[in-house]
Amino acid sequence: MANHTTATAPCIGAAESAARADGSSSFRAVAAEVFRRYGRNWKSSTAKVNRSCLRSQLLPRFEARSIATISPADVQEWFASLGRTPAAANRALAVLSVILEQAETYGLRPDGSNPCRGVRRYAERRCDRFLNDEEFRRLGAALRLAEVEDPLAAALVRLLILTGCRQSEIRTLRWRAYREGHLHLADGKSGPRTVWLSSPARRLLDGLPRNGPFAFPASRREGPMCTETLYRFWRPLRQAAGLPGLRLHDLRHSYASFALRRGEAVPTIGRLLGHRDPTTTLRYTHLDDGAVREAAALVGSSLAG
Repeated sequence: MANHTTATAPCIGAAESAARADGSSSFRAVAAEVFRRYGRNWKSSTAKVNRSCLRSQLLPRFEARSIATISPADVQEWFASLGRTPAAANRALAVLSVILEQAETYGLRPDGSNPCRGVRRYAERRCDRFLNDEEFRRLGAALRLAEVEDPLAAALVRLLILTGCRQSEIRTLRWRAYREGHLHLADGKSGPRTVWLSSPARRLLDGLPRNGPFAFPASRREGPMCTETLYRFWRPLRQAAGLPGLRLHDLRHSYASFALRRGEAVPTIGRLLGHRDPTTTLRYTHLDDGAVREAAALVGSSLAG
């Protein structure tokens, strides 16, 4: 998470009203002001996660503390207590760093005093996986059975497989974004991007009913299909396919790996996935043992003459 600062006057409104007699301000009040003002830079999904971090990880430790007195030792001790949940700890540290960085901008801490600087993040165990050809076939067979009960959710999962998009990009897809055979996503994770659709993906979309602004609408309210509805469909589907640990996001990894096995270059795959940094694409591309054995045999035969 980037710690951008903004040219803001030292006066901070609500946080200033919570100032103590000695001129300091409580962590809770400053955090509330940071979320109100700086939080406008976050997407709504990011803001929701960050607020959860604030409630569950930060306020229990720092709520009543003066923002000016939080030291590197305080941060190190707090961070060490979260070692059992490394991913959540790293996220919470990033949120804390933003709050303390903004406190400097507000004139509540000396410049350059952010005690989160230099704290070494936890190594996070990667749980990415990708489907091989046989697993793709099993998932396809399970989808054909499941779509009898819920054709819309099945179509959504199929489109994830066919595009490599994030579930939020497809789940909230508006019909106006589908034009000229492409998806024009205005609010992707890395900014606006165009998704190039294959013929099967276009046929799938063209076959869906258009009963409102969303391609995958909620059944009992206005708006897109909710995340829990999608996961209620996904959990039994992956069980039926014999893939109990498979995540929806793994379909994105599988799309990239499939493209790589078919000879697509990493920069091309990066464009398909909407990556700006090629190193990000490299994390999404995997080869199974069979593909590696085949490549080794091919190279060996060529070199042997």
